[in-house]
Amino acid sequence: MKYQAIDLGRIDFIKAYRLQKQIVEELKSNGGLDTLIFCEHNPVFTLGRRAKIENILIDNQTLKEKGIQVFWIDRGGDITYHGPGQVVVYPILNLKRYKKDIYWYLRKLEAITIDLLAKFAIPASRKQDYTGVWVDSKKIASIGIGVSNWITYHGLALNVNTDLDYFSMIRPCNLDVKMTSMSRILSRDLDLSEVKGELIDCFQQNFVTSEKELCFKSV
Repeated sequence: MKYQAIDLGRIDFIKAYRLQKQIVEELKSNGGLDTLIFCEHNPVFTLGRRAKIENILIDNQTLKEKGIQVFWIDRGGDITYHGPGQVVVYPILNLKRYKKDIYWYLRKLEAITIDLLAKFAIPASRKQDYTGVWVDSKKIASIGIGVSNWITYHGLALNVNTDLDYFSMIRPCNLDVKMTSMSRILSRDLDLSEVKGELIDCFQQNFVTSEKELCFKSV
């Protein structure tokens, strides 16, 4: 079984979304590869299926002045922020090849993120009853997925060198929560390419099965 990893660099949210949907359809027709899409986005607030518009705490004029786009999208969860310095990963995987269990898959994404952070000496954990990854009482990674015919899309957003001020403009995930980042914890900016490479390694370790081993390639 072949897999691919694609790094889109910095890209508008909607362009990356269209690519996700294209690969999902290819997988449905058995004409595509399981894929990891890596990217950064220009500033955007995305609202999932359970989102409340009042969780945007600034008005439309301020959104326009700050150049923040807003999209309602087909993933679980409420509102989150994507922007420069954040590593966004969209795993497009056919869960029929692994385990047809959405809860299991969400826990895998959390485990991958926790493993990644451990490589940088950042102790992270889950929080009972909440999806995502936390460092002490602060959230460092948000997770929200879509699934169609057991093919996953959307995914996880890890705050690496992210400008955390943007999160003060929303109630992230409908929670009164403080956000943090790898750079805030380590008091230095990180190389996003290094983080992405380590994430691929963590995906490989978490999705190895007895039948096959992941072999991601850049395209």
